[in-house]
Amino acid sequence: MRPRMSVRTSENPAPSHVFEIRGGSVNVPALRLFCSDIPAIIALLQERIQQAPEFFRDAPVVIDLHALPVDGEPLDLAELALALHQNGLVPVGIRSGEPGYQLAAKQAHLAVFSEVRHEPSPRPAEAKTPPAKLPEPKPEPRPAAVPTRIIQQPVRSGQRIYATGDLIVLAPVSAGAEIMADGNIHVYGSLRGRALAGVQGNAASRIFCMDLQAELVSVAGHYKVSESLDPSVRSKPVQVYLSNDALIVEDL
Repeated sequence: MRPRMSVRTSENPAPSHVFEIRGGSVNVPALRLFCSDIPAIIALLQERIQQAPEFFRDAPVVIDLHALPVDGEPLDLAELALALHQNGLVPVGIRSGEPGYQLAAKQAHLAVFSEVRHEPSPRPAEAKTPPAKLPEPKPEPRPAAVPTRIIQQPVRSGQRIYATGDLIVLAPVSAGAEIMADGNIHVYGSLRGRALAGVQGNAASRIFCMDLQAELVSVAGHYKVSESLDPSVRSKPVQVYLSNDALIVEDL
């Protein structure tokens, strides 16, 4: 009888090579609610989705509850999350300090995101004697400059590029591509995709491009889709900026 031989068909990967957990920054839009009327919320949301369907398709969203009236009707988080899913959005969590909503979020399998708030320092009690002269405060160090990201290759359809500072693209941006920046966006070519500047809320950000044919342009959450762009600014050098909460598109 021949001895049986064992054959190893594969090696299990070492535990340290299975995955790693790393810190990172992901831009997720927030749906800030001012009422708990879910039909009214969804009706308005559907209007926005019709204006820019590609912008909202499968987009993750955080439900911001801080602006809800404390004396109003409570919001049904599970019902809202289901309605968002039915309209193509992906709710990932909530921002709220209310313990009741935090519990409801966990029951609806939503994450709870904290929001850092800086409370004012308490005023010191008035001293009976003149206070001693305090030393001159040292000047605060300047924050480190955020580097500008430069892209030299064409941005193809389906690509998404994000910059924590300014973003400069020295090539065309194709339809179906998306470029985003916390600061300004410069496109030295045709802009046919989507460009979102000031994605962290910087209303002073601007978009500059040499040939505007964009599907969508946005500054600090204010946006225009292709259908709402005036024909007079198409296919020419323009800048896009905010003025009194209105998105302005004008010739360079």
